[in-house]
Amino acid sequence: MITFQTLDIDKPQIDEDRLRQWIEAVAASHGRRVGQVNYVLTNDEQILQVNRQFLGHDYYTDIITFDYDEANIISGDIIISIDTVRSNAQTLGEAYDNELHRVIIHGILHLCSINDKGPGQRAIMEAAEDEALKKLLATS
Repeated sequence: MITFQTLDIDKPQIDEDRLRQWIEAVAASHGRRVGQVNYVLTNDEQILQVNRQFLGHDYYTDIITFDYDEANIISGDIIISIDTVRSNAQTLGEAYDNELHRVIIHGILHLCSINDKGPGQRAIMEAAEDEALKKLLATS
């Protein structure tokens, strides 16, 4: 089950059913099934608090993924700062919806064991994000 919740923000306009189908298709393309995935859409202050409390990091970020996977079933909590998504979209000259979708699937790709911190891993993550976004566009 995939849920979308908000914390201290108004809920953005998203097509939850379409996103659920897309997320399940992307997970399946990586040999995974979706268990319980909870998205929490929030603001910069809340994600900073989560970053400090659970990761010991003192900075803003667009996404934090907590992985509770078991075998090939992905499960986790994905915290997204809508503030940072919006500012990143402006900085990158990208449409807000596109950047939000990229961040939404970024968390799923982490749950599918794709990392982005080590040498060469960022390029692998970006390629996986691009491939996933093509799947979303194909369902429009």
